[in-house]
Amino acid sequence: MEPISDRQKKILEFIGDFARRAGYPPSVRDIVKVCNISSTSVAQYHLGVLQRLGYIRRDPEVSRGITLAGESSSFQSVPLLGTIAAGKPIPVPSADTWASTPEETIDVPVYLIGKRERLFGLRVKGTSMIDALINDRDIVIMQATTTAEDGEMVAVWLKDSKKVTLKKLYRESGRVRLQPANSLMEPIYANSGDVEIQVKLIAVLRKI
Repeated sequence: MEPISDRQKKILEFIGDFARRAGYPPSVRDIVKVCNISSTSVAQYHLGVLQRLGYIRRDPEVSRGITLAGESSSFQSVPLLGTIAAGKPIPVPSADTWASTPEETIDVPVYLIGKRERLFGLRVKGTSMIDALINDRDIVIMQATTTAEDGEMVAVWLKDSKKVTLKKLYRESGRVRLQPANSLMEPIYANSGDVEIQVKLIAVLRKI
């Protein structure tokens, strides 16, 4: 690798030390503060150099997506399979809602998702979960499941209308309330037998 400046060496050392202590990578603001850098833009410049020279990896989808090169175990590849409605439910032809062949594969930091299996990503369409910090065009990491606790965020298949939506799930005496996290939107009510839980939310990725 090409040589780097003393400041860039200090940044590298800090990234490694922070990750070992905290169990997750530092943010750019952490780097600015501890490495005595004048601004986030200057820090971004040095990180760009370190990435170009192969010293670090950066995930543009998350704010703490910095890791030292060679630490591949800190990322897990997750397939991106399609779109999920966070608004009005999206009509789909069957309960097998998403493609089996991924559009692409994204590397997600393990500290965000833990050691889980049966994970995949979906692009969010709509703003019904904006108060839960899930916005239009975010990517949600989901885990395939058929069960969920009340209050968990899930994607459900509405059998009668053949639609899928992302909402918080609550069971209420013979029916299910699918609650948006947006004060401007009304909940969706459905008979318990009409609701099939497909996946639950594990993490949210956002381009900054």
